[in-house]
Amino acid sequence: MIQRKTQTPSYWGEAFEVTQEDLQYLSTLLVEEELPRSAEELGQALVLQHCRREETLIEQMLSQGTPYQPRKSYDVGERVVFPQLEYRVGEVVDERPGHNPEYNPFSVIRVQFSDDDEREFAAELEDDELSLNQETSTSGSDDALSPEELAEVYGSQVGDRLEEHLESNDNFVRLAGEWFPKDLLVDVHVGHLNLAEARLDMEGGGPMPTEALLGDLELPEEITPQLRTFSLNYAIQEDDRFDEVGPAGQVLWYLRDLEPKWVKSTPPYLEYDPIEYDPALLTSEMLALRQRLDDEWSDIEPPDEVEEPVAITLTYPHWKSGTLPLSSRLSQVFPTGRTHRIRFTIIDKRSNEEMEGWVVREKRYVYGLGDWYEENKIPVGAYLEVAQGEEPGTVTVAMQRPRPRQEWIRVIFVPQGEIRFEMRKERISCDYDELMIVTEESPNALDSARTRIEEENITLEAIVADFFPELAKLSPQGTVHAVTLYSAVNTVMRTPPGPLLAELVSNKSYAPVGDNYWVLRKISSA
Repeated sequence: MIQRKTQTPSYWGEAFEVTQEDLQYLSTLLVEEELPRSAEELGQALVLQHCRREETLIEQMLSQGTPYQPRKSYDVGERVVFPQLEYRVGEVVDERPGHNPEYNPFSVIRVQFSDDDEREFAAELEDDELSLNQETSTSGSDDALSPEELAEVYGSQVGDRLEEHLESNDNFVRLAGEWFPKDLLVDVHVGHLNLAEARLDMEGGGPMPTEALLGDLELPEEITPQLRTFSLNYAIQEDDRFDEVGPAGQVLWYLRDLEPKWVKSTPPYLEYDPIEYDPALLTSEMLALRQRLDDEWSDIEPPDEVEEPVAITLTYPHWKSGTLPLSSRLSQVFPTGRTHRIRFTIIDKRSNEEMEGWVVREKRYVYGLGDWYEENKIPVGAYLEVAQGEEPGTVTVAMQRPRPRQEWIRVIFVPQGEIRFEMRKERISCDYDELMIVTEESPNALDSARTRIEEENITLEAIVADFFPELAKLSPQGTVHAVTLYSAVNTVMRTPPGPLLAELVSNKSYAPVGDNYWVLRKISSA
């Protein structure tokens, strides 16, 4: 056996380069089969092709002479192939006896190569250590992998390298993780797309798989179903009327104009204009609080595993918007996909009612819970539990529901345009975080105050200065918990806890009293 380069990890490593010959081979393969393939599948095909090329090269080179083996004898004028020297071919021009007292008698041949280089090699070696060592240098190991096994081992690695080339090559297109030559797609014209639009419109906008749309289009039957699906997917993708909203592993289409308003654009209560602050100001206690609150804009590193159901506390911006945050923990529960918007199904775990849900990953929220919040009278601060459903593309939501009762809670109201807080008894139907709960007396008045704050560019510092004494008066001790302040401030300005905590630390008006409680600092008149 000959040692093949394709058997070595280094061949498929960093030095591996995708050549134009490789791309031409893959293009021909895709055309012949009329089947789009993933980068990994193409990588496996390329590994097999490199193995075949190497085998062909070895056969061609070995046909030009006798393969060199130290045990054999060679005649002057004989052509010899040296696999260990990149298959160089030389002619034996001399033979003489070899001399080494440690070995049995052997001969030495002098070989001349085409570049006038001459070298000497041992021949007629008996089965001793020298012969075995030299044989080993040109022999494959017994555990050499087959081409198919090499494709399994290195196909993904080669596919990653290949994908880099395909992405910059205008001759190939990718859809749902699969590739095909662009020029060989089935012609899908505007009439076909109009029919697809009409079908989706009849279904309320979608979502619908490509296969369901194909039945109305009458694309050429002689083309494989996979290529027809791929071609239609590509044509729809290039048309602004359609949006691909399928979770990973599915291609689902939706009419963009019929998507909910707050899927196409971000609800104003969720818009976050990043606030500069120094993270070094935060103590370990504050960092732990930041981790517990798990605000989607805190940029917390996601945990390796999330235990479900994931328990969260509903904040005002998401309560107002009918959304949930794509925080570090929740982001692992909801479906992932290739596009910015993913359509899925939300299921009320208690009633099994199904709701249309949308993952908007770019803006870090999940839309579709507004009616559910309203129907179940879920307040800001409510404890919710979220988990993946039994079926793919479904997520369950539930609230912790004791019997309804009257509770003293914070109420925000706006007399003469000034934002104020007080405690009132309200009917509450589920468990909630006492530090986080807040309700609004007049939504319109609070919206007007929020608009004024935005238009006048009122700072976080000014809002905290206004809210802190209002919240402090609700406590007999005059204390305000950082979570309460975070919940209150987010009624008029979207902010994660980091900038808010940094403001409390850096502003001399506030003093910590432990457990993330703060008081107004008494400033000496001296």
